[in-house]
Amino acid sequence: MSVDGEKDEPGWEVDPDDEWGIAVIATVGRQLKLRREAVGMRAAEFGTAVGYGEDLVYKIESGKRIPRPEYLDRADEVLGAGGLLSAMKEDVRKVRYPKKVRELGKLESKAIEIGVYESNSINGLLQTPEHAQALFRAWQPPYSPDDVERMVAARMARQSVFDRDPAPSINFVLEEAPLLREVGGTMVWRRQLERLLEVGRFWNVTLQVMPTKTDAHPGLDGRIELLKFADGTAVGRADGAFNGRLISDPRQLRVLELQYGTIRAQALTPRESLAFIEQLLGET
Repeated sequence: MSVDGEKDEPGWEVDPDDEWGIAVIATVGRQLKLRREAVGMRAAEFGTAVGYGEDLVYKIESGKRIPRPEYLDRADEVLGAGGLLSAMKEDVRKVRYPKKVRELGKLESKAIEIGVYESNSINGLLQTPEHAQALFRAWQPPYSPDDVERMVAARMARQSVFDRDPAPSINFVLEEAPLLREVGGTMVWRRQLERLLEVGRFWNVTLQVMPTKTDAHPGLDGRIELLKFADGTAVGRADGAFNGRLISDPRQLRVLELQYGTIRAQALTPRESLAFIEQLLGET
């Protein structure tokens, strides 16, 4: 907070590679500026009314910062926009999320089958907000608090895949080692294990654990993701194959399907995996 009580937080920066996001925020900024000028308010006066600094008002109106939802609500009220400015929150919310995350979420929202093998961490679809926050805060060079908030929100938004109707079939294979790492401290770790048990018991979800003491398997090079769609098409990605890029060629997909099938066969069964997680919880 500034000395006069105004909020001086910078808001979120627009991803420079996100053409759609840049266009959305530029349009929102222009609408805010036109509304403000139409009622005869100066930027400083408007900033005081909405509780933000004049500099941030200029940055938002020029499309250099993504406005927070509460900023749009307050602007709508102060400028008498009748809900038109508040209605922009949905598009602005999408722009908050990094372009790559948004594209991944779009694919997940359409898939009828999702298969994931995760080698070094708990998959983002399974993370609690506290666990995700601890991971982002551990990054070097460090992310800003605003960036951490933005990325956690994006990761949590992807989890709406569990609420879809009809529900997709979702399969996870997680390595044992990340389950033992107390990311965020003991209580955050316990809540994360409880979340794994919760999701692992969903009727449309299969969760398996790959024991550390096992033979070599095709996932040792890193993460594998497979998504299948209702029209019979599919896409996939693997850290150790095809340069990690997203693929849709049927021949390449068969390679990933073979690798993923072998991994699932070597992992603990779903029943054994949930029992293993329950045992970890019982030992804490």
